Amino acid sequence: MPSKRTSPRKRAPRNRTLVLSRSDRKRLLPLLLTQPPKRQRTKPVAGIVCGDYQDWVRFLPRNSVDLLMLDPPYNLTKSFGALKFAARTENKYTLWLQNVIRQLIPLLKKTASIYICGDWRTSLSIMKVAQEFFYVRNRITWEREKGRGAKSNWKNAHEDIWFCTMSSAYTFHVDQVKHRRRVIAPYRNTDGTPKDWDESREGNYRDTHPANLWNDLSVPFWSMTENTDHPTQKPEKLVAKLLLASSNPGDYVFDPFGGSGTTAVVASKLQRQCLSIDLNQQYGLWALKRLEMAKQDQSIQGYEDGVFWQRNAGK
Repeated sequence: MPSKRTSPRKRAPRNRTLVLSRSDRKRLLPLLLTQPPKRQRTKPVAGIVCGDYQDWVRFLPRNSVDLLMLDPPYNLTKSFGALKFAARTENKYTLWLQNVIRQLIPLLKKTASIYICGDWRTSLSIMKVAQEFFYVRNRITWEREKGRGAKSNWKNAHEDIWFCTMSSAYTFHVDQVKHRRRVIAPYRNTDGTPKDWDESREGNYRDTHPANLWNDLSVPFWSMTENTDHPTQKPEKLVAKLLLASSNPGDYVFDPFGGSGTTAVVASKLQRQCLSIDLNQQYGLWALKRLEMAKQDQSIQGYEDGVFWQRNAGK
């Protein structure tokens, strides 16, 4: 569904938010997948789709998805370009989410992992639905430090990601998602060598196993090249953690609410296959442009040397 065209907004000279030129749109539009297959596929389909995931799932290969990234609209009234999602009662949202997941189940391998994103309110529905279909493994809470403060309530500065699996056989690479933390009070062995930490010119660090509380993320903003005008864009660093932990190179990742393509872009950088679907044409074009940029720059902000650095660590 095409999005409403608007006049380009004026931006500050150093603003690096992704902008599409007319030539970009002309070049990228033919690359946007718009028609579902005419018959059920036997091999995974990768790419960026402009359309409704419900029109595609019937034709995608069964038992093909290694990792499902599910970032549906939260139970809020919010505009996504010319499209709008209307808030509803908790029970109606729960039934809506249940219907979404029921359609996706046939696509998942028995070894698949599932990550479901939500805020504090929608997490009530997510837990009810997730435990009906999956093994619920954990709930990740991450700090989303952005936006104005609330005047009559506590500012909502976090979101949740529910980690689920289809069975007891699943992928989890804990050594690929270690968190590099600065050591404030370093202990030493009796011979003076560092005890469980590394000493360097840049400081003292320890690589720790990842926890389910994340405060090392920066929500994309104007000075970051990954930033778009999507209203709820996730950081590439966040998605990289999930993909590295719960998939392998060459695995098939499916994102039925793909937005501006963050999952597809990170999958490309980490050598995974990905199908990303969204109703908004503009978001699909942003995703294709970001994939072009990823061919030239494989870096992920905050991820270097096989570890995830603390926020504002200069990486």
